[in-house]
Amino acid sequence: MTFSLSTLLLAIVVLPLAGAIINGLFGKRLPNSLVGLTACGTTGLSFLLALVVFSKLLRTPLEEIPNLSFNYFRWIQVDNFVASFGFMLDQLTGVMLLVVSGVGFLIHIYSLGYMAHESGYYRFFAYLNLFMFSMLILILANNFLLMFVGWEGVGLCSYLLIGFYFWKKSACDAGKKAFIVNRVGDFGFTLAVILIFWTFHSIDFRIVFARAASFSVEGFASGGVLTTICILLFIGATGKSAQLPLYVWLPDAMEGPTPVSALIHAATMVTAGVYMVARCKALFLLAPKAMLLVAVVGALTAIFAASIGLVQNDIKRVLAYSTVSQLGYMFLGCGVGAFAAGIFHLMTHAFFKALLFLASGSVIHALSGEQDMRKMGGLKDRIRRTWWTMLIGTIAIAGFPPLAGFFSKDEILWQTYSRGHVLLWLVGAVAAGMTSFYMFRMMFLTFYGESRVAPEVAPQVHESPPSMTVPLMVLAIGSVLAGWVGIPHLMGQYLGNLPNTFEQFLEPVLETAGQEAALPPAEGTEWAVMLVSVGIALVGLLLARTFYLQKPALPERLKTRFRGLYITLLNKYWVDEIYDGLIVKPVKTISTYLLWKFFDVMLIDGIVNGTGHLIRGGGGVFRRVQSGYTRSYAGWILLGAVVIVVYISFS
Repeated sequence: MTFSLSTLLLAIVVLPLAGAIINGLFGKRLPNSLVGLTACGTTGLSFLLALVVFSKLLRTPLEEIPNLSFNYFRWIQVDNFVASFGFMLDQLTGVMLLVVSGVGFLIHIYSLGYMAHESGYYRFFAYLNLFMFSMLILILANNFLLMFVGWEGVGLCSYLLIGFYFWKKSACDAGKKAFIVNRVGDFGFTLAVILIFWTFHSIDFRIVFARAASFSVEGFASGGVLTTICILLFIGATGKSAQLPLYVWLPDAMEGPTPVSALIHAATMVTAGVYMVARCKALFLLAPKAMLLVAVVGALTAIFAASIGLVQNDIKRVLAYSTVSQLGYMFLGCGVGAFAAGIFHLMTHAFFKALLFLASGSVIHALSGEQDMRKMGGLKDRIRRTWWTMLIGTIAIAGFPPLAGFFSKDEILWQTYSRGHVLLWLVGAVAAGMTSFYMFRMMFLTFYGESRVAPEVAPQVHESPPSMTVPLMVLAIGSVLAGWVGIPHLMGQYLGNLPNTFEQFLEPVLETAGQEAALPPAEGTEWAVMLVSVGIALVGLLLARTFYLQKPALPERLKTRFRGLYITLLNKYWVDEIYDGLIVKPVKTISTYLLWKFFDVMLIDGIVNGTGHLIRGGGGVFRRVQSGYTRSYAGWILLGAVVIVVYISFS
């Protein structure tokens, strides 16, 4: 039996939703084995169907792919505003579909072992399935409004998953922080959707992008409506993808279980902003001022977050700031017009960052919950599968050939340099060196040197079960091989003229007409840029080796000598404290004293309660008139008669 593409796409989305409903409604009464089977089974089937859809996409003629948009029913119609519930399929959607469903499925498998002894097992998997459903809606939607539904859905699920340990105040605070900060970005996205409809009289992607083609490029001197739309869209992306200044929620998201960290930080929620910018490429190419903003914010975020990661001691927080930095690279690629390079790094990052987070969870599992790297060390021979898989992820993210991170990061840096953004390239290259340093610092502190594990924990150190280590091995293989689908043209010439398959595949969707390289693509220059990138990563590795293996006393001396800088980085530039002082506390003060105590209690409650007191007091006065005495009534009648006579007489 063969199914149409529209049916398959609908099934891909509905299966995780079915798992969420079953576990959410009945999971409390089901055994954990059945809960896990339901969650992993629905997600696994969704991934298999994604593979089927992708194979059909590869066999579809290029000229027919733009027509692969399916409207299932009319969702909203008000006057001339029409929004359908519909999905679309193209090369970009196909890549995202495989990444999200594939990595998500591996994280589900990993969670079977990691969450085996946790309370709320059914609740966790219900949230996880709902997250997958929302993310799939986001990437498959064929219009801005339905994309926004998925956008808000992953925001809600991230709040539920980050705050999964709701009995911990820190987890609840982190969940609320993620939810509120994302609402700031979502406000920009909402305004962008409204402005898109006002400008193009549609919210359907294909219609909007086709009508945008009739607009001229807006110059730097005076930005118009397209620049405004793109900036508002990017504001939404800065919230969801944790860019400056809305990145602050992501490091605190570590309060959730480690599989949640992997799911949010690897292939799903945080990459939504990058996907959205790439999807709206047709608009951004007409707004060069907005594109420059994307590139600058991406580069600054990359180096800013990397500098904080240099001194963090929590193994998951190191990876969290690494994610913020790597997302900056993706936006840098999109901002300079290399959209395919940005999506390429998104894809490779999904493999090695999911691997690193899940491997860190395996380390934490082995150490009975310990996350402080200062209390680790010497674990290499105790948990060897975790060690070698995490080492592969570290080499990949550091940008060493021939692993996946090298190909995608080098492509972004080369595209940035060749398009004339030399200063941004320099910022990205320095951030790459920092990445190599803090990642190998993490490896050396965790697995090498003398053991600093607490005496009561040391005898219990053990390797994780196969349900956790097998996904690590699969992701490690992906971290090695995924980059080879995007071999740079320069290297391809020396490998039998191998093409950049990934770039060619995405070219119909992400071709960058009008974004030609500013510098001539000289072979020597490209080799030089590539060697500088690898050389900087090597310097980071050697520095980490010197500091944490050969001369372990050196970091302490440097901390003392540069104490001000160290304290600044350790306290993350006090950004949270600045936000707390400038925004949170003033808002709380205004809410408490003006909105609550004055408007609510004194004004509104005062009017309502005052009216009651007035009526009660007046009733008390008039009640005295009804005394029950005949002479009293006679006196009131006489008084009334006198008043009437006097009134008539004077009138």
